[in-house]
Amino acid sequence: MSQRHPDPAANDSHGGGRYLSLGGDDRRRMLARVGVASIDGLFASIPEEIRFRGELALERPLAEQELTALFEELSGRNAPAGGLTSFLGAGCYPHHVPSHVDALVQRQEFMTAYTPYQGEVGQGTLQSIFEFQSLVCLLTGMEVCNASVYDGASSVAEAVLMARRLRRRGGRVLLSAGLHPAYVEVTRTYTRHLDMTFEVLPLDGEGRTVLPDAIGEEVVAVLVQQPNFFGVLEDLRHCGRVLGPTPAKFVVATTEPVAFGLAAPPGPAGADLVVGELQSFGNGLNFGGPLVGFMACRQADVRNLPGRLAGATVDADGRPGFVLTLSTREQHIRRARATSNICTNEALCALAACIHMASLGRRGLRELARHNLAKATYARRALADAGLPAVYGGPHFNEFTIALRRDADEVVSACAERGVVPGVALGRFDPARCDQLLVCVTEVHTRAQIDRLVAVLTEVNR
Repeated sequence: MSQRHPDPAANDSHGGGRYLSLGGDDRRRMLARVGVASIDGLFASIPEEIRFRGELALERPLAEQELTALFEELSGRNAPAGGLTSFLGAGCYPHHVPSHVDALVQRQEFMTAYTPYQGEVGQGTLQSIFEFQSLVCLLTGMEVCNASVYDGASSVAEAVLMARRLRRRGGRVLLSAGLHPAYVEVTRTYTRHLDMTFEVLPLDGEGRTVLPDAIGEEVVAVLVQQPNFFGVLEDLRHCGRVLGPTPAKFVVATTEPVAFGLAAPPGPAGADLVVGELQSFGNGLNFGGPLVGFMACRQADVRNLPGRLAGATVDADGRPGFVLTLSTREQHIRRARATSNICTNEALCALAACIHMASLGRRGLRELARHNLAKATYARRALADAGLPAVYGGPHFNEFTIALRRDADEVVSACAERGVVPGVALGRFDPARCDQLLVCVTEVHTRAQIDRLVAVLTEVNR
């Protein structure tokens, strides 16, 4: 875009651009009202020496037909998840989304996915957030849940910041080696300029986190993922017993909440914070986003919870209603005491997750989890019988890590040529795991597809 602006007087009353509703007369009146002679006068505060006065080297504009053809060509370079038999997971999971989810999220009661600051016109959105919070509390066994966390990675980072606020100090943060590497990277980015250090807790032969014998006063938080990044189910009760007597905040993260249909929820195990990703409910893969982050905590810590909270109330006439609540003035005028101001609302994605969870209910969630476990167990045993054993012997849910005889990236490429994406090559996260593959099996995979995975991997891995 050039810094040279057209003369407003040269434009007719319909404006100088196809999509501009204001014409030349409108712009002249606005300029006169603010007291400048031209649009260039609006930028008088910018030093002349740093202004760009030339023309940007942009390609010629495209006609609508040309632009459509270009985007179709670009999109054709992507292989859709449904076009191949895919066993990708690692934080974004292929689950069936019932058709009623999409139908219901488009109802007019939900008006907009943006933050419902005006409660009188946002009752549908506010109620959906309230129900979402309630369902997440039931799922995790926690007392309070927020809305509006961007995704699982940012929720983990926010949990570390919240633990720091609750401890009123910086210090050490202990991260399980089973925590998603992307979550770790985002957390380090969020906190890089704070007085915090990070240490990694190793995994044992079963693939579970090994906690230190003693956890000192300087430890602010301990983070464990359930199931962990390698697909192993952690012993949260053991973690809770070890961490219970310590001042460190016990944070449990999850990328696959369907597991809580069978696994014990983190709340009763002693978690102080439960955070993570809810994409598995009601949201497709969507090329990796948008996603649905969440944070849940104890009632005593609610004032330090970032994001938004929807509460139930009654109006002056006693009628039930919903409002945004517990937003303190410090959030707006005292930055040193404020929590993170998470502006972009994830309410539409959260609504889809809410509808899916509500329609499943307790029994449906348990049945869905059983299908995931059974199919993943079948795949893991079939691969082991074919000479591709799991790296860890601990209990798994719907993901597991296998050891290959060749470089995992090469194996994935060779399998993709045969119409199967066998999993995520772990060398991208850790060069020491260049021969390991993270395989995900959910309810959408058939036995025939699993057998095809075993056959193709056996052929390629020779």
